[in-house]
Amino acid sequence: MDPPLAFDLLMKPADFRRIALSLEGAEEASHMGAIDFRVGGRIFATLASQDQGYGNLMLTPEQQADFVRDMPELFLPIRGGWGRRGATHILLSKVGEDVVTGALRAAWKTRVEKNKTTKKKRSSKKLAAD
Repeated sequence: MDPPLAFDLLMKPADFRRIALSLEGAEEASHMGAIDFRVGGRIFATLASQDQGYGNLMLTPEQQADFVRDMPELFLPIRGGWGRRGATHILLSKVGEDVVTGALRAAWKTRVEKNKTTKKKRSSKKLAAD
């Protein structure tokens, strides 16, 4: 059997989705028409920028700085306030599965940890019933 070609190792949005959904408790949803991935009802990654070739990760600013410093050709902060808070693009056309898996796992773990200290908002239906 021939070894895989380099372009076979590069990620597509479907690969990003598959890996995100393989993480424990991960669910696919959408926000404002963009595909997102959640754990405990909170977003840890999105495909909101897939048309530009990116997956998006919800990292801490410190994690973002580490990824951007170590692999600047693959990671860049999302523009504006979201990026300053850690939201990070990952360039799917240049990245392998091992890097995507590690980055998604970091975003997922960060969200799981934040969920332990963040109270869920009460739904408006519940408030109306009180």
